[in-house]
Amino acid sequence: DSHHIAYTDELTGIYGRRALMESFLGLGQKYSMAMVDIDHFKNFNDKYGHDVGDDVLRTVAEILNTVGIGGKVYRYGGEEFTLVFPGKGTSEVMAELERLRSAVAFEVFEFDLKDQPEQTHVTISIGVAENSADFKTPEAVLKFADEGLYKAKKAGRNKVVESLKNVKAPKAKKAVKTASATKSNTHSKSKK
Repeated sequence: DSHHIAYTDELTGIYGRRALMESFLGLGQKYSMAMVDIDHFKNFNDKYGHDVGDDVLRTVAEILNTVGIGGKVYRYGGEEFTLVFPGKGTSEVMAELERLRSAVAFEVFEFDLKDQPEQTHVTISIGVAENSADFKTPEAVLKFADEGLYKAKKAGRNKVVESLKNVKAPKAKKAVKTASATKSNTHSKSKK
């Protein structure tokens, strides 16, 4: 039916980006999101061809679709996927994301290349973030998860990286300034 066509990714059979955006409406007050990218996928397509690349996308989608703990997978676009975990913080989803990363890494892809049997593996990188005072909207959380994905790629790929906001350092500086200002005021008062 038309709803299925509009919300399902044609290649992988999982929910697509339109369904992801609609899922944002009912996420509640606590949730986390993960951005997933197949490592070196462009090179993979160039080496093995788009038909094999499509098979890899379908298989990775099938593995990601085994997500537990209430998570749901969506194809974001190209070789990127998004996982949404309503009611879960990042600490509650890290083990499941690691399980999925490992499952993809250990999957053996078999196909014929120039009439010769080939076997290979692919890996995925994952960035994850949760909503917070700094990241209040699903779009902001998704963008922050994407920053974690970038860090996972930069750290060598085939990793799960949690995006963490470092808010302690600025607060510490403010506290130091406040303490200095208080001392100045105290000295000024005692001199008077």
